[in-house]
Amino acid sequence: MDAPGLPAKIDPDALTTVLDGRWAGLRRAVREQMAAEDFKDPASDPALDIEAHRAQVLEWLRKLAETDRPGLGFDPAHGGGGDVGGSVMSFEMLGFGDLSLMVKAGVQWGLFGGAVQLLGTERHHERYLRKIKDLELLGCFAMTEHGHGSDVQHLRTTATYDPATREFVVHTPDRGATKEYIGNAARDGELAVVFAQLITGGESRGVHAFVVPIRGEDVSGVEIEDCGRKAGLNGVDNGRLTFTQVRVPREALLNRFGDVAEDGTYTSPIESDGRRFFTMLGTLIRGRVSVAGSAGSATKRALALAVRYGERRRQFARPDGDEVVILDYRAHQRKLLPALATSYALHFAQEALVSTLNDIAEDAPEEEQRELESRAAGIKAVSTWHATATIQAAREACGGSGYLSENLLAGLKADTDVFTTFEGDNTVLLQLVAKGLLTSYKDHFEDLSPLATARFVAEQFVEAVIERTSARKVVERLTDADDSDVLYSREWHLKLFEDREEHVLGGVAQRLRKAASDPFGVFNDAQDHVLRAGRAHVDRVVLEAFVGAIERCADAEARELLERVCDLYALANIEADRGWFLEHGRLTSGRSKAVTAAVNALCAELRPHARTLVDAFAIPEQYLAAPMLQD
Repeated sequence: MDAPGLPAKIDPDALTTVLDGRWAGLRRAVREQMAAEDFKDPASDPALDIEAHRAQVLEWLRKLAETDRPGLGFDPAHGGGGDVGGSVMSFEMLGFGDLSLMVKAGVQWGLFGGAVQLLGTERHHERYLRKIKDLELLGCFAMTEHGHGSDVQHLRTTATYDPATREFVVHTPDRGATKEYIGNAARDGELAVVFAQLITGGESRGVHAFVVPIRGEDVSGVEIEDCGRKAGLNGVDNGRLTFTQVRVPREALLNRFGDVAEDGTYTSPIESDGRRFFTMLGTLIRGRVSVAGSAGSATKRALALAVRYGERRRQFARPDGDEVVILDYRAHQRKLLPALATSYALHFAQEALVSTLNDIAEDAPEEEQRELESRAAGIKAVSTWHATATIQAAREACGGSGYLSENLLAGLKADTDVFTTFEGDNTVLLQLVAKGLLTSYKDHFEDLSPLATARFVAEQFVEAVIERTSARKVVERLTDADDSDVLYSREWHLKLFEDREEHVLGGVAQRLRKAASDPFGVFNDAQDHVLRAGRAHVDRVVLEAFVGAIERCADAEARELLERVCDLYALANIEADRGWFLEHGRLTSGRSKAVTAAVNALCAELRPHARTLVDAFAIPEQYLAAPMLQD
C-alpha cells in the first residue's frame, strides 16, 4: 500500500509553528534581532584576519548583552529571567549565524556564568552574576587540560589550601596540566572558573572549581598563550592557561558541593568523592545541550542553502531538450532529503530535551538527573555527527560553488567540525549513554571508567539486564506482516527501533559477563557493541520525539507532511542499518529491498516540498545570502 498523496502546496508558516514549539515567542524575538542587526557571517570574507574577527564577535556580544536574553538562565534575584530552557534556546538560535558568536556567548553566559551560578553560593552570585550578565566581567571556563580532555576526574591542576594565609594555591604541575583550548582566554577574559584537584590537610578531595583572576594589575603567576589560527571558529579567542603558585582567597572556591573552613577542614553535603564529582558535572549539562541545538541550526542552514541551490542549478538535458534542475535527480534527493528528515527528527528530540532540562527540579531523584544527563550526551553526539555528515553532503550537492568561501558552506564545515569533540568527545558520550542503560537498576555509582564499568556490570547486574531483554518476545509483526501494509506503519517503525535497542543492549550484557577475568580487556573488545547500544537507544528516543511532535500539530496539511517526513527518517535509518536487521532476522531480503524502494518513493513525494521544509526553519535571509543563489 503506497503512502497517501500530499497536498500540492503547504504553508511553511504552519510548519514553523510546530518547529518553534514551547518557546515560539523567544524564537521570534531572536530572529527579529538577528535580522535587524548586521550579524552577517564573516566567513564569506576570506580576507578577514583573526584580530578583526575577534573584535567583531565581541562587538556583537555587546549588542546581545543589551537585551535580556543573556540573563535568561540566571536567578531573577540577580537580574536573570529564571528561564533555563529559554536561555538554551537562544544559544541554539545563534547557530544560524556566525558560530564564533554562538560559542563566545556560550562560554560567557553558559559555561562561565553557569558555573558561577550552579557551583557557587550566594556570595559568588551577589558578587559576579549581574556583572557577567551585563558583560561588565568577561570570563573563561578552564576545565580541559592538555593531558586530560574527556577524563576530567583525573585532571592534574592543583588547588592546595594554605591555612596560614587562608588562601588556595593554584598550580600547574607539568605541561600535561596546561589548560587548553580555553575560550575567551587569549584576548578578552578577566576571570576564569578553574577546575583543579582540591588538596587540604595533605588529602585530595577531588576536582572542584575556583574563581581565578587571569588578567589585571594585581595578577601574577598566570601565563596566557594564544592558541592561534584554528580550522574554524576564529572569532573565538582560545588560549592556554598555566598557573605558577597563584594565590586566591578561600572564598574563591565555588562551594555549593564542597567547602573548606579557615582551619582547612573539608565538608560536603555529598560524602562520596565520586558522587560529588558527577553531581557537579551534572549541573553543567546546559553547555552540552546548547552545542547539540547549535549544531542543528548550522545543519538546517546548510540544507537550506543546498536545497535552494538544487532548485536553481541545471545539469544535463532531458530527451525533449530541457535541462534538468539537479534536485529533480533521485541521487541528489537521496543526498539531501533523508538528511533533512533527520534534521526535523533531531529538532524535536532537542526541543523535548530542553523542556526536560527546564522543568527538572533541583531536588529531583538521582535517577531522573542521570537520565537527563544520558539523553543530553546521546543527542549531542548524534546531532553533531549528523551536522558533520550533512554539511559535507550539502557542500558536495553544491559542487564547486559549495567550495567557495563566499557561499558559506566551507565556513560551516570548518566551524562545526570541532563540535564532535568539544563539550564531550562523541565516542565517550555514547559510552556514557550505554553505561546508563546497563546500570539503570543501580541506585548510585562512583566511576565511569571502562574498568569500573566492566567490573560493575560483570559482578552485579548482567543477569538482570539479560533477563529483562531476552525475556521479551520479538514482535512477530516485525517480519511477518505484509510488506504493503507495514512500511508506512508508525507502530512497525517504533517496534523495530525498540527491538533493535533491546537486542543490542542484551548482547552487550552477555559479552560483559566475561569481564570478571579481564575487566579492561573485555570492555575494550566490546566497545563497538557498547557504542551501537548507545546509538540504538538515541535513535529510538529521537523517533519517539518526532512522533510526539506530530501529535501536537494542529494544522492538518502540515501534519500530513510531517508524517511523510517521519516515514523518511524512520525508513532511511532502517535502510542505513539493514545489515544488522538482516543478520538478526528482523528484515527479510524482500522487505529490505522494499525499504529501499520506499525511501526512493518518499524522496520523490517530498521533492516538491523540499523548499517548504527548509523555509519552515525561518532562517533570517541575511544568513542565506550566498552569491550562488543570486540571479
